[in-house]
This record gives sequence, C-alpha cells and structure tokens, in this order.
Amino acid sequence: MRTLVWNASFKRAFKQLARQHPQLRTKAQRILQQLSEDPAHVTLRTHKLKGKLAGSWACSVDYDTRIVFDFVTNPESGEEEILLLTIGSHDEVY
Repeated sequence: MRTLVWNASFKRAFKQLARQHPQLRTKAQRILQQLSEDPAHVTLRTHKLKGKLAGSWACSVDYDTRIVFDFVTNPESGEEEILLLTIGSHDEVY
C-alpha cells in the first residue's frame, strides 16, 4: 500500500469537483483507495502520459474524469509514494 500525497492544486481541484459533481465524490474516494492499494489494477485504467505531462501517470474515475499523479520516493523513509497532481475532466487535466 502506497501513501497518497495530496498537493495544493489537487486539493483545490478535488473540492471543486465535489461541489460541481457531488455524485463523483464517493466514487473518487474509492478510486483513490484502490490507487493506494494497487496502482496497476485493471479497473483504474492507469496509463503513462506523453507530451507536456510526460513522466506523469493518469487513472480514470469515470468515463470523463481523470486523476493525474506521479510516483515519488519519500526522502526520509525511502518508500514509494503517489503524489496526486490534479483531478478533473479529460479536457481540464490534459
């Protein structure tokens, strides 16, 4: 299980998503839990990004909503963590 690190822009985007689409809040929380447990799980449709987001990864919450994240190493513990960058519609995050 990896630790999820929420950066400031992800927190803002998550709050905005929850306000605009309240029905997605619990689904997004379930997806974040699944991401923490197994980032490569088939239901997440995790994929590496190209272009300006090269090096980052994305997974799907639903048909149009994506979570963009990076795998990072915690300098203190040496453990791999997941740095959550943003969440939103396909067009918003890419």
